[in-house]
Amino acid sequence: METTAYLSIGLLGLGLAASSGLNTFLPLLILALAAKMQLFGVQLNGSFAWLASDVALGTLGIAAFAEIIADKVPTVDHILDAIGTVARPAAGALVAASVFHNSDPAMATLLGLIIGAPTAFSFHAAKAGTRATSTVGTMGLLNPALSFFEDMAAIILIFVALLAPLLVPIFLIVFGFTLWKLLKLAKTKWRAKAI
Repeated sequence: METTAYLSIGLLGLGLAASSGLNTFLPLLILALAAKMQLFGVQLNGSFAWLASDVALGTLGIAAFAEIIADKVPTVDHILDAIGTVARPAAGALVAASVFHNSDPAMATLLGLIIGAPTAFSFHAAKAGTRATSTVGTMGLLNPALSFFEDMAAIILIFVALLAPLLVPIFLIVFGFTLWKLLKLAKTKWRAKAI
């Protein structure tokens, strides 16, 4: 496999892992659906082919739906973030490892751990920090809107990764800058209210 193909697969894994930091199950579900329906040229590593099974798809569908709804509920969103500290990096490692279809399973798993887990954890930490700032500054009233924004960002990132993986770094930079600006704005407004 040539270097550009590895780069493309690595960026696909990176994009899917980043979206796993925002939503645990949605990237896995969409990747599994794409593999099952043979869309976007997605191929799964043989060791992870079970992701495209009917049982896995049904389970991922239920889990993704439940997470999207529960994340809009104040207090429940913080419980999900606490669970997500472990679950999202694991999902990020899994989704990243599964796309290395031409690697042996051990190498795919190692690459998934190297690329997926830290990326998903970073995005999860940013999400949890934004949510905590919102809870303090708005008494949680802004959290459902933030959750909707995170879901949309995850969906867009998933499809950018699937359709044009080379654009993933640009999307991540834009998303990170936007998140930083939102945090800065929220902190400024919170400090103004405190005075």
